[in-house]
Amino acid sequence: MSDVVMPQMGESIVEGTLTKWLKKVGDRVERDEPLFEISTDKVDTEIPSPTAGTLTEILVQEGAVVAINTVVARVGDGAAAPAAAPAPAPAVEAPKPAPAPVAEAPAPAPVPAPAPVPVVEAVPVSADEEDLGGPISPLVRRMARENNIDLKALKGSGTGGRVTKQDVENYLASRQAPPPVAAAPAAPAAPPAWAAPAAPAPVAAPAATTPLPRVEPAKVRVEPMSTMRQKIAEHMVISKRTSAHVTTVHRVDMTKIAKVRAKSKDEFQQRYGFGLTFLPFIMRATAEALRVFPLFNSSIEGTNILYQNEINIGVAVALDNGLIVPVVHQADEKNIVGLQRSIVDLAARARSKQLKPAEVQGGTFSITNFGSFGSLFATPVINQPQVAILGVGAVEKVPVVIDDAIAIRSMAYLALTFDHRLIDGALADQFCQKVKSVLENWNDQVL
Repeated sequence: MSDVVMPQMGESIVEGTLTKWLKKVGDRVERDEPLFEISTDKVDTEIPSPTAGTLTEILVQEGAVVAINTVVARVGDGAAAPAAAPAPAPAVEAPKPAPAPVAEAPAPAPVPAPAPVPVVEAVPVSADEEDLGGPISPLVRRMARENNIDLKALKGSGTGGRVTKQDVENYLASRQAPPPVAAAPAAPAAPPAWAAPAAPAPVAAPAATTPLPRVEPAKVRVEPMSTMRQKIAEHMVISKRTSAHVTTVHRVDMTKIAKVRAKSKDEFQQRYGFGLTFLPFIMRATAEALRVFPLFNSSIEGTNILYQNEINIGVAVALDNGLIVPVVHQADEKNIVGLQRSIVDLAARARSKQLKPAEVQGGTFSITNFGSFGSLFATPVINQPQVAILGVGAVEKVPVVIDDAIAIRSMAYLALTFDHRLIDGALADQFCQKVKSVLENWNDQVL
């Protein structure tokens, strides 16, 4: 029997939320096969089984917050432990004389019919319990009383034809339309010829009907946030409350990059096994700008500025249930191939919940590529404790005036959001112009 524990997912992480079991008790599990999912304030990931065997016991249910090194399950070598068998009945001993006389059991008699269930509250609608399939709950009786319903007129869907709350609700829904006009009573039979003609009976006025309340569907659906969504919400609010957000937008001509990419992408795919996108070019240009303007690669601690010696660029990755920012460490030391490889690897493992906590920590600057979804530009939120983030819009061919002539160029918008507590607009524009210059004058070989 092996214990499965909540693992240590990073030096700063002391607990996590067990969000989902991928196996159930009795299932066979192999060593390193994903067993359950956890969510921390850094990353969502799958935890593999430490051994092969059968999942015999689950000790922590989904949604529970668990401290590290807590035993959450047990995996055994054999099958799951069977349910405890009932204890054997004790052997019947021969009867012994009792000290006191025991009254003889009465002779068997016919079983009387069950006594009718007492009515808890008076209901103006009379109905026999047996005709209704069994005892009727006080709730059903109250609904019948308040809505003037004869329960004997309903066809019950409960056990033995018992009328249930759902039957009453269905009946009310069917009565939303105006009730039909009551049919005229049948004419009485003609009296014998020898009988004196009877006086005509007075016609009673139709009774006034009370309109039934409308049964409307619920107008809202309540669903709790996932742990990741809660963390994103918390971080975004903290960022807006912490930094003085300002965004500057610059337009960049990506035509040279587009031509290099179009020329190299087929050979690039064949040689390395993954595609070539615009993002590694953006990251390479950003890394060069961060070398020139190190203030954008810093953070604020009280009244001090912390300049980071490494250029670690985070890349926002959209997930089905949220957003995560894995980090390309030492991005300034990688060429286009290395940057594209890192981006593809981190994005794939982020979507399959295979990231390690260290891979979402230590970022000094962030890039978000909202252009991959067709957006032209946006105003991204700073990823704390960083002081800036660069947003990249879609690359589109548009007519542009160049030397008083109209030309078709591949253009994109760069949106830089910066912390105005530390960075002023003039410096932010200089940073964007450096990124723009590298991209528009690209001359490095890709392959």
